Amino acid sequence: MEATIESQNQKIELPLLKKKEVSLFIKREDAIHPNISGNKYRKLKYNLIAARNQNHKTLLTFGGAYSNHVLATACAGNENGFNTIGVIRGNELKHSWQDNPTLHKAHSFGMRFHFVDRETYRNKEDSAFIAMLNTKFGKFYLLPEGGTNILAIKGCEEILTAKDVDFDFICCSVGTGATVSGVINASKANQKVIGFSALKGDFIEKEVSNFTNKTNWQLEATFHFGGYAKVNGQLVNFINDFKKNTGVALDPIYTGKMMYGIIDYIKNDRFAPKSNILVIHTGGLQGIKGMNLVLNKKNLPSIL
Repeated sequence: MEATIESQNQKIELPLLKKKEVSLFIKREDAIHPNISGNKYRKLKYNLIAARNQNHKTLLTFGGAYSNHVLATACAGNENGFNTIGVIRGNELKHSWQDNPTLHKAHSFGMRFHFVDRETYRNKEDSAFIAMLNTKFGKFYLLPEGGTNILAIKGCEEILTAKDVDFDFICCSVGTGATVSGVINASKANQKVIGFSALKGDFIEKEVSNFTNKTNWQLEATFHFGGYAKVNGQLVNFINDFKKNTGVALDPIYTGKMMYGIIDYIKNDRFAPKSNILVIHTGGLQGIKGMNLVLNKKNLPSIL
């Protein structure tokens, strides 16, 4: 993972874009690796270099049942000679993880699981809890939930390249804030970065402010659909229609909500005519299988 990979920009053709006279491109970060795609690849790159330089043999991280980061860590560890441990939120998964597509695949890459209840999981940043994990598993390189740290941001600064300087707007989905911070740091002064939050609330804005000194950005917190991992039929139908019309698959947690917001911006003339917009596709498509299990239980349509 030490090499710098440059993803391709795909132009999107839709009647709305022609009507509003805006250009929309998607940076296909989702296509840079089959299992370590999008921002997960960027976040892990320099962390794996640091782990190797510190002579670690094991990576340990945290995540929920359908975590993109957990699966990416498992695969990256497997490809780069590390053992991997996933501390997974939800004690109830201890006896059913084989039925979970994300955890089943992570296990196929050699990841060992340590399941904890939700109350215990809240201690994931507590030094005493980390010390207990050290006692249980021995020495490990710690990757925080979502993979967000300074090295992750450094990796995300490589998403934008010299070919992206002519875009007026750069749009990115936001979870923990690392990816959009890296994008902001790599953006030019004449560009506006818009982060579309997948979480309810505006607390992420403070986090991003801690990671960048630039001011050419804003966070949009309107299109979370009720909060993190909340999905309804309207969003599913939008994702399915977008795939049918463009050939680009979106995930329901991050990129689907972001693209819904971008299209809403365009419909309501929040991008001026002749605007040149670049959208960062941060991957996460592996989570669709797991989300469809949830949607089926709620008698909602499946994501295609």
